[in-house]
Amino acid sequence: MFDPRPLVDIATAIGREAGALVQRMRASAVVSFDTKSTSTDVVTAADRASEQLVRTRLSELRPGEPVLGEEEGGTVVEGLTWVVDPIDGTVNYLYGIPWYSVSIAAQLDGESVAGAVVEPATGRVWTAARGYGAFLDGVPVHVSATTDLSLSLLGYGFAYRPERRQRQADTWAAMSTRVRDLRRAGAASLDLCSVAAGRLDAYAEHALGRWDWAAGGLIAAEAGAVVRLPGSSPELGEDATFAATPGIADALYSALAESGFGKV
Repeated sequence: MFDPRPLVDIATAIGREAGALVQRMRASAVVSFDTKSTSTDVVTAADRASEQLVRTRLSELRPGEPVLGEEEGGTVVEGLTWVVDPIDGTVNYLYGIPWYSVSIAAQLDGESVAGAVVEPATGRVWTAARGYGAFLDGVPVHVSATTDLSLSLLGYGFAYRPERRQRQADTWAAMSTRVRDLRRAGAASLDLCSVAAGRLDAYAEHALGRWDWAAGGLIAAEAGAVVRLPGSSPELGEDATFAATPGIADALYSALAESGFGKV
């Protein structure tokens, strides 16, 4: 029987190395950058260096296995593929806001089976293996017990294109009267981990890459969240990512759809 737990150990060890690298580069002010899709979508020298380190270490520890990374690309294939976000929350990283991560997941036939999300600024490590639960620094985590949508805390994100941001802002304005409060933190992997630990009751965002949710989505699901990945929520949009504690999942899904989330 396939046991994904050794893959978590590899993801954790490499994630820690990459996290230490990006911290050193941040301390040395080596944060030169250019842009990707828009002027607000930045990529730093540390992003590239982190991904190069992860790819090198994976080639040593898991030779021959393909890697999909945010900076250097790749494809998901049948069998095992590693999915890497070298710095999730690059804008936070640039500004010195300590909410960013290195995210590494192993996917089997396109589905996550092991993952680690490392917080370089704090040293905390979130992990999960399919069927074995979710952990923060080795301690099990679980979603919140919230059952009342009006008393829930919802995490969200914005796309990079201004015209889409405006439509999203309209949706979040509509949702603001249906939940306790909203939080925009800026790193999808850590927002999903926050759902896993009950720090958020739910999280929803559009336009995430596979590297954004591959590890964090698994961690949230293993902690008990209802997780819907891109392509599985037509009412919310084909590129929507959704994670919620079970007690509010259905109500939140409906509220988002009614608030226009699927039309942005």
